[in-house]
Amino acid sequence: MEPIVLASTSPRRQDILKGLGIPFRVMTPAYDENDIPGLGPESLAEHHSMKKVESVMRSQVDMNAPWILGADTLISMDGKVYGKSTDRDDAFRMLKEFSGRTHRVITAISLFNSRINFVSSRTSINTVTFMKLGDSQIERYLDTGEWQGVAGSYRIQGIAACFIERIEGSWSGIVGLPIHELYAILREHGYEYTV
Repeated sequence: MEPIVLASTSPRRQDILKGLGIPFRVMTPAYDENDIPGLGPESLAEHHSMKKVESVMRSQVDMNAPWILGADTLISMDGKVYGKSTDRDDAFRMLKEFSGRTHRVITAISLFNSRINFVSSRTSINTVTFMKLGDSQIERYLDTGEWQGVAGSYRIQGIAACFIERIEGSWSGIVGLPIHELYAILREHGYEYTV
């Protein structure tokens, strides 16, 4: 299999690729994930994933890697988009808003195929329902530091799993790299994967 350039430093995305046996190397995209007025959550996630790919494409010195994969995860509830929290207070506010409610976790992936000079995208939309959380539970969770650097200020694959009553959809999509959509996009582009 040919190596893929992962336009993300997310350890979770790297773990998923390792688990699938797909060779890759990591490049950090030089792109800031800012909200864009007028874009809905799905379009915004796709826009961010494509811009991450484009950022890495521009920084490639030796274009000997024919594949570049970008991904973006965000959370949506009541028409509001939740990205990564800016600080502990912001994380507390997010988790308090999720308490006892259901939100959507949206992950878009984009794949650049240099052979045909084309980028295509797929999106995974899932729902997560939190139990009712007390302030002290949220504070104890924030003490772990697990909330840092992730959309919505929680990691479903960590301690926050204790708070989750139900998920509907793709667990890997909630983590940040939806395996089914990844497999579909690789097949669409003719990437030779062993399955």
